Amino acid sequence: MIIKTQKEEEYELIDSGNGEKLERYGSYLLSRPDPEALWEKTESDSFWEKADLKFIREKNKTKWIIKNGVPGNWKISYGGCTFSIRPTSFKHIGIFPEQVSNWKWMEKLIINEKQKPKILNLFAYTGGATMACAKAGAEVCHVDGSKSAVEWARDNAKLSGLEEFPIRWIIDDVSSFLKREIKRGRKYDAIIMDPPSFGHGPKDELWKIEEDFLGLMKLCKNVLSPNPLFFLINGYTAGYSPITYENNLKDMVKTHKGKIESGELVIEEKSSGKLLPCGIFARWERK
Repeated sequence: MIIKTQKEEEYELIDSGNGEKLERYGSYLLSRPDPEALWEKTESDSFWEKADLKFIREKNKTKWIIKNGVPGNWKISYGGCTFSIRPTSFKHIGIFPEQVSNWKWMEKLIINEKQKPKILNLFAYTGGATMACAKAGAEVCHVDGSKSAVEWARDNAKLSGLEEFPIRWIIDDVSSFLKREIKRGRKYDAIIMDPPSFGHGPKDELWKIEEDFLGLMKLCKNVLSPNPLFFLINGYTAGYSPITYENNLKDMVKTHKGKIESGELVIEEKSSGKLLPCGIFARWERK
């Protein structure tokens, strides 16, 4: 299946093509590379020059070209939460707009629960899914190996009025954390994960998706409660199919019934209506 994200008041994909995308975040236009945009741009070069921030690569170096008067960070409202937008040296800015459909899916499941579910968000980055689940009424455990990412997520939660909501903020290697949770006997009613291709934990623990993903799935299933609510896997690693993640959720149906959906997350472009592929997902929900 294809799940399409369209413009909101403070976000839209303006144009894409020739390996780049042009987006509006609040009042500012951002131009960034995107390897999926293998088609011609709709808008002219002069239109693209209106970008307030442009991310470029020069040989082995990267940098942002920022027009005078553009702040180092600014706030936008998106998906019912508030995010601090901060251009980073690795092209990201702290939000993945295509994930809004997953946030809404989780919110609906949580709101329909009679009891407050416990949600585990792994590789949780700047907290979009964490905030969506918390404001829907869940207790959330937010885990990421990057101290700066967790601090950024906490800032977003504060901006969104969620500072006092039941969120545990954990800076840790995901696999190490799960092993300790298993020993503690702690259980969760739902799991969200967004595993990267490659990374390091806070103590330089090495993560490679092709080597560590299956072990991670086993650990996750050992912390699930007897009657779980949902399990969501997001993916941005090149070369993988939604079917890869869907196959890892098949035993959820055998054990707990329910249903699985999988597919692509895309954003609709304003200029032409073309769809920009942004990631893959597989998700299981209890019925």
